[in-house]
Formats: sequence, structure tokens, C-alpha cells
Amino acid sequence: MRRPVYSRSSRPRGGTGPSPWVEKDGITPLYLDLPAQEDVPSLRQRAGALWARTYARHQGPLLVAISALVTLGAVGLYDAMRPIPPPLTSTQLATAINKVVDERPRPPSLAAVNYSKVIRSVVRVNGYDDNGEAKGGAPTPSLPAPGAKPDEPAASNPDGKGVEEDFHEKFTAVGTGVVIDDQGTILTNLHVAGAARNLRVTFFDGTESEAHIIGAQPDQDLAIILPQTIPDDLQPATLGSTLNLHPGDEVEAIGFPFGIGPSASAGVVSGLRRAFEQGDRTRLSNLIQFDAAANPGNSGGPLIDANGDVVGIVTAILNPSGLRTFAGIGFAVPIETAAGAVGESPL
Repeated sequence: MRRPVYSRSSRPRGGTGPSPWVEKDGITPLYLDLPAQEDVPSLRQRAGALWARTYARHQGPLLVAISALVTLGAVGLYDAMRPIPPPLTSTQLATAINKVVDERPRPPSLAAVNYSKVIRSVVRVNGYDDNGEAKGGAPTPSLPAPGAKPDEPAASNPDGKGVEEDFHEKFTAVGTGVVIDDQGTILTNLHVAGAARNLRVTFFDGTESEAHIIGAQPDQDLAIILPQTIPDDLQPATLGSTLNLHPGDEVEAIGFPFGIGPSASAGVVSGLRRAFEQGDRTRLSNLIQFDAAANPGNSGGPLIDANGDVVGIVTAILNPSGLRTFAGIGFAVPIETAAGAVGESPL
């Protein structure tokens, strides 16, 4: 029987790899020679990878969000560091409000816009005798007040206050007209155009021209006159309609009251289809009643609506006191009737 032979080498038997037994400090623990494992990424590395993927997918929205956050932060920081202003006193507050109101640009009123639309069509109608002398330097009155006679002298005003009543007897040949077409045809009142032997009209730009009557409608106190010369930039008025006109609608009367003008006065329609009788004169019917101020000199002038269109021709005022001054009641011939006198339709 052979004796076993023991090797003196320190290498383990049966392999060349490391020994599963490692002796340390006299203790021989069991060591398993397992395959090497991959390194596990840290939390910071995983967060960085997640951010990189998210940024690559949503770069645009992320940049916008970051910018908004930075802006909000800057605003918040500025607001936090800004000193708190002292409270305003009532006087300071009132002063600040008044300053804002005074400096705020005011848009033009509707009445001003309408006035500018028609004013270039408004003319002054003057009457004079054969010697070229004007019969009056002031406008013609409207129809006499009820009970007054055309040749009856008016009361005087000896104290010199207000308008003397003999003004209406002295000046009977000046009024207003409105141009309605490119040929210069002018609509006015018959009691204006027929009050003098000769007529002269003055246009908006100062141009003057002789004129003559080419047509009349006595039952409506209307006259059509035609000037011999018209301005190059003549602008006829736009004729409207009374079909949509109702009591309470805003209107303006434009003319030369008491020689001042052209002037505008604003009011509302007081009524429609009114009748008006002047003593022994022709009874007028189907009139527009309005409360825009109209005085001697407004006769024959346009009554315009809220669009700046001519809806009537101012023809009379009513004053129960017998004076020929405005008392809140004026009358105008509807434009349909007035335009019909010259064979035109405003519609």
C-alpha cells in the first residue's frame, strides 16, 4: 500500500484561480469567487440623466417657464425692496384726479361732427334794392307770431337792454339757405327770398354771388334760388329722411340768428306732423316741431339729424307773447316736401 504524498506548495489543488479560503488573522472565512457586478449609479447621476432627457424633449416650454419664473422672482424682489409710499391726502387725491381729467384729450362731440359735415353747404341770403343798397344787415325773421300784422310796428326797447323789437321791422331781407346739389341750387324760405327785389348769397368760403328765384311752393313757404357763380369746392348737403325721425331724437338748427353766424343750436324733435297758422297767412301743415333755438335769421336754414343729414328746412317760430324771438317752439318743413319742390327725392 502506497503512502500518500503531500505537496509542500501553498497553491490550492485542482485549479489556478484564487483560493476560496482566505486566511486572515488566524480566521479562515468562506469567500465565494463570484463574477464582478456593474457599479450602481448614484441619485445625483439618475437625476441628471432624467433632466437631460426632459430638456431634450421639451426645450422650448422649459425655457419659457424658466424665463417667467425668473421675471416673477425679479418683480417680487423689487416689490419687496420698494419703500411703501405715504398715503395721499384728500387734497392731493383731488388734485391728481383733476390733473388727469384736464389733460385727457376729449373726443369731438357728435354735434360738432354733424356741424362740420353740413356747414360748407349753408349760405347766407341777403336782399337789396335796385340801387344795390342792402335792405338789412341782419337776418330775416321767421313768420310773425300769431296775431301780429306784417305792417304793424313792433314795440321799442327804450332802456337799450336786449334786442329791440323794431329790429324785426328794419331787417326783412336776410336769411339762410342750404345748397342741395352740385349746380348750386339753394333751398330757403319764400318769405326770405321774396322779401327783396334782388338777392345775393354768401357761401361758406366768402364767395358772393347774385341769385334769383327759379321756383317756389307758397303753401309750404319754400323757395328755390340759383346763384350766378358758385365756388370751385362747392359741397352740397346730404339730404336725409324723416321716416325714422321720432320725438326725442337729437337735431341741430344752423343759420344766421340776429346776424351772428353761421351758428348752430342743438335740441330734440318735439313732435311730428304739426300744423301752424299765421293769422291771415297760409296754414302750414305736416311740420317738424323742435326745441333747438331758432331766431330771426334761421329761416331757410337746415335742420339736421344725428347723422348730419338735412331732415327739414327751418321756417317758423311760435311765441305766444307776440314777440318774434324764440320761446322753445320752432317748426321746419320736412325735407321730403322741400326736395319735392325742386323735383328731387332725398331717398
